[in-house]
Amino acid sequence: MTILNTFRVPALLLQSLAGIILIASVISCVGPMRGHVGTADDIQYAAKLWSVLESERMVGAHAKTLKPFIGAARPHGWVLEVESRMVQLGEHRGFVVVKKNYRGNHISVADVEKNRAKYLNSISVMFKREAGYDPEDKNWFWVQYKPDGQLFTMRKMGMKIAMAGKIMKGASPDKNSGCIYCHSSAGGGDYIFYPDITLP
Repeated sequence: MTILNTFRVPALLLQSLAGIILIASVISCVGPMRGHVGTADDIQYAAKLWSVLESERMVGAHAKTLKPFIGAARPHGWVLEVESRMVQLGEHRGFVVVKKNYRGNHISVADVEKNRAKYLNSISVMFKREAGYDPEDKNWFWVQYKPDGQLFTMRKMGMKIAMAGKIMKGASPDKNSGCIYCHSSAGGGDYIFYPDITLP
């Protein structure tokens, strides 16, 4: 019995140590990202932004009809609608770009025009926040909404994180991924891929 316990104690210690190391590695990987995306403040801000966009008729059941076009750019839809303008959120007035992403098997612009609700998959928004919010990345606030205004989530290291805030911002610019990484390659240095959209 004594011999069995002698072997069991080190094994338990090793298991405990392995568990501690795993938890520490998860925290070290997810921790920096959690500070940039999906925080309680990000979620609250995204909800307020959605309300503003609804009142501006840019999203929601009463959104104005736009002219869809073939976008075919992942991770966005095959067919897109894009609108941009200045909006007021609280005391801050900022520029917003709203991209509606339509998906479906072999969908066309005509399909979307006939039944937008059927094919609308998500709404990607970038909103220019106040100076100092994220100067390295032009102070953009990124959000991925579902058609009803709820937030999409992503899973990282077993954790579910709301897609709002500085999405996939790394500890340094070379560690960025997702929205920030992709849009930083847009020409003109404004993180906007459409040349007909210009910041005021």
